[in-house]
Amino acid sequence: MSFGRLHGANTPMSAGVAPAPQTGRHGLKVVSFEDARRVVQPVIARSFDPATDSARPRGELAAAIGARITAALEAEGWTVEPRDHRDLVSHFLNGLLGAGRRMQHTAPAEGGQVVQQALPLVLASVLERIDSAAAARMNRGELARRLRDVIEPILQEQGVVLNRDEQRELVQLLIDDMLGLGPLEPLLADPSVSDILVNGPEAVWVERHGRLERTSARFRDLAHMMGVITRIVTAVGRRIDEASPLVDARLADGSRVNVIIPPLAIDGPAISIRKFARQTIDLERMVELGSLSRPMARLLEVAARCRLNILVSGGTGSGKTTLLNALSQLISAEERIVTIEDAAELQLRQPHVVRLETRPPNLEGRGEVTMRDLVRNALRMRPDRIIVGEIRGAEAMDMLQAMNTGHDGSLGTIHANRPRDALTRLENMLLMGGYQLPVVAMRTQIASAVDLIVHVARLRDGVRRVTSITEVTGIEGEVVTLQELFRFQTEPAVPGDDLATVRGRFECTRLRPHFTPRAEFFGLGPLLAEAMAG
Repeated sequence: MSFGRLHGANTPMSAGVAPAPQTGRHGLKVVSFEDARRVVQPVIARSFDPATDSARPRGELAAAIGARITAALEAEGWTVEPRDHRDLVSHFLNGLLGAGRRMQHTAPAEGGQVVQQALPLVLASVLERIDSAAAARMNRGELARRLRDVIEPILQEQGVVLNRDEQRELVQLLIDDMLGLGPLEPLLADPSVSDILVNGPEAVWVERHGRLERTSARFRDLAHMMGVITRIVTAVGRRIDEASPLVDARLADGSRVNVIIPPLAIDGPAISIRKFARQTIDLERMVELGSLSRPMARLLEVAARCRLNILVSGGTGSGKTTLLNALSQLISAEERIVTIEDAAELQLRQPHVVRLETRPPNLEGRGEVTMRDLVRNALRMRPDRIIVGEIRGAEAMDMLQAMNTGHDGSLGTIHANRPRDALTRLENMLLMGGYQLPVVAMRTQIASAVDLIVHVARLRDGVRRVTSITEVTGIEGEVVTLQELFRFQTEPAVPGDDLATVRGRFECTRLRPHFTPRAEFFGLGPLLAEAMAG
């Protein structure tokens, strides 16, 4: 069915001619909300007692207030528009209820709770009166205008009294439900939220400033949550069902999403959203945030400019992709860059960038494109630099070969607890990829490909820091040799310290970097020496 008429159509008016005074039913003068409120205020104050009337059912009290408003205005020969009448009822109703609660020494309920309670009452009727397909094609502004006309009669039918602000909030909730991600939309718009974690319809958590906290956001039921999940995955051409119960996707703003449903998720569907950073963070900004020291930033600048192969290691949510983005900004605009990711989230500003993204299999189990397929294809695309969002499988061999065959200056991330563990994980990936190579051959390949390991961690205070910059110097026997250039040295807590805050400092080992000759070849020797001076 189509939407109702547009509200408030403009009426032609001759220039310079004042509009005639409005008259309502029975010749009563139509006055403004404010004029009516001033006249009605003392009448309501005399007619109702907050101590007793606030205990009456909300609908009954609203009807009584409405009748008193109408009588008081008609005694003056006045009336108001229906919308203003509803606003007056809501104004005095909320005032009475709030006064009654204060007398009982309890906090007044938030207006948002009234709107949340009204939403399920209104939603079913709204869906009956609109064309969902047409609504999906509208922008948010046009849909908001149409919804305002639809919900006014529905509120009257349901006996729900909302003021203008509450009606606007209700319209916003309906739009979020129809076009967006429902209760998650306000969290996506909140710049302080970095991660959104949903464990079923009634448990929504967020990460703010490195700490998890539970929110009041809720889905109406399991069907509502599954509807939002379906909207997320179909927007990127993927599907989710019992045959494919887990999906990696991204939202329109670039935020990364992982969804898993039963039977794999035993207690119900779960959504994990890593929000897309609207403000690109560079090394200078990371210094300001305390994620690394200025000498460390200077060293990384030298490493990127003299085309070292850099591996960023760390745990989940430690800031690997953020640091990878910051390092990528140091790449020259004259170079051709190919990025390879499961879900595209890198934010490169250079003009010559080719972004590749993996693809899952279709319903028949065909058409899958893996990270390894894309790395191999990237080698045929004449890249100056290859950036792999996350190395985690058989593509490790192709990446190492690329680093060893002229594609220096490449970047990638890997999950690991320490720099040494990052090399062990690479070795394990080669073994899992089916490569039957001697241990020495594998480690030689790794040692000659990787120049620098930058390890990041999220410490207990929630701050993400670069805890180590370690250089791969070669191989001795069967052992890959490492040399730490910078580290974050934690300090023990003292009595009176806030244990939620980590005390420590960034230290320079003052060792001569193994890549010093390479830095000098690029004319960066003095900058490197300045960085290592601490």
